[in-house]
Amino acid sequence: MTAAIRKELRPMIRLAAPLAMAELGWMVMGIVDTIMAGRLGAAAIGAGSLGSMLFWPIVISGAGMLYGMDTEVSQSFGARDETACRRSLIQGLWLALSVSPVAAAALAAMLPLLRAVHTNPRVMELLAPFVKALIWGVLPLLSYTALRRYLQAINIVKPITFAVVSANVVNFAGNWLLMYGNWGVPRLGLTGSGISTSISRVYIAAVLLAALLWHERKHGYPLFRMSWLPDADHIRRLAAIGFPVAIQVLAEGAVFGIVSVMAAKLDEASLAAHGIAVNVIATTFMVPLGISSAAAVRVGHAVGRRDTHGAAVSGWTALLLSAIFMGAAGLALFFIPDAIARLYTPDASLIPLTAVLLRIAAFFELFDGFQVVAGGALRGLGDTASPAIAHFVGYWLAGMPLGWALCFPWHWGVRGIWVGLTVALILVGGALVWVWARALVGQASWPAQIADKPGGLPH
Repeated sequence: MTAAIRKELRPMIRLAAPLAMAELGWMVMGIVDTIMAGRLGAAAIGAGSLGSMLFWPIVISGAGMLYGMDTEVSQSFGARDETACRRSLIQGLWLALSVSPVAAAALAAMLPLLRAVHTNPRVMELLAPFVKALIWGVLPLLSYTALRRYLQAINIVKPITFAVVSANVVNFAGNWLLMYGNWGVPRLGLTGSGISTSISRVYIAAVLLAALLWHERKHGYPLFRMSWLPDADHIRRLAAIGFPVAIQVLAEGAVFGIVSVMAAKLDEASLAAHGIAVNVIATTFMVPLGISSAAAVRVGHAVGRRDTHGAAVSGWTALLLSAIFMGAAGLALFFIPDAIARLYTPDASLIPLTAVLLRIAAFFELFDGFQVVAGGALRGLGDTASPAIAHFVGYWLAGMPLGWALCFPWHWGVRGIWVGLTVALILVGGALVWVWARALVGQASWPAQIADKPGGLPH
């Protein structure tokens, strides 16, 4: 196994590194938004962080519906059935179009709910127009997701990295113009950041569309000689695989949204420190998230060619890479939290509280990487139910109740919220590594089992 892992490291890194860079590109965009909002005051930082925390669980859970493409396209590509790959892309785009209005409506519905729970009035005043501006980017973001799942599953990853990294330039320029009113543009404050973000999402979808067309051009555009009519059975099959992923993302993301609402009921400094800490740990999370996508693809390719040993090696290699990175990240959060906090704010009153939250987060970093990478490896097999169950139990039955109890009845404040998150992630990460290890016990029967499941081996 050790020799096999060494052999697998190079192709895994070759696939994971650009995807991790793309994920980091997303987070750089968020960091830049937070830093630029920092010039507008603590309320703007809090409102921007809260808006993003509302956006991601809702819209990314919609994107999770498209993660069935990881299983279908990668397994079809492993079986050398490129027609099936393209068919999944077409139906994935239809699924993205169907999910977008639902996600946008759910996001808009959060605003009256936040008013009803007496969110800080100053935060709410800035939040509402910011969220409305973000809604325009929902359809482009889900279209990008479908295009990305397809391209990475067929080993085309460089355009994904280019799209997201270059989108940072688009977003920064838009923020500079629209937030601060430079070059005679109206000064829109935090709302300008939301508009700029939506523009950047249109841009990344356009870049991946161009990459797809370039790839098709080299093969004589076979994609456009196929039927583009929606196939209800295929869409249902993709949705059946993706729905547990959507529930998983919603369970995890909604917890972060809810605990952010809990933090918003405290003082502005607590909300701002919470927002900064979330941004930091979300940034470190982007690397194992990229590794997770690579794990789903590499495991799926192996399943498609009926190589059960290769699938096992790919999964363990991905977990090893995650452990190396997240272990180092945890050490950094524990030993230099003040320096990290100063990268976000010069406000001396925020730095000590932010540093405390980062030290707490250091204890779950390793397990945060385990849960997302093990989930990706299981997705390559077609198992999306186990991660969804683990996330629901870990967050909703353990982490969030504990965080609430520590925050309010026990008066730990925002620190209590983060202790609850730590317990949840340790439980989820440990459980999913165990599920992956148990899946390997019956690996000899994988091909027969997977062929009978939606999204299994192509027939």
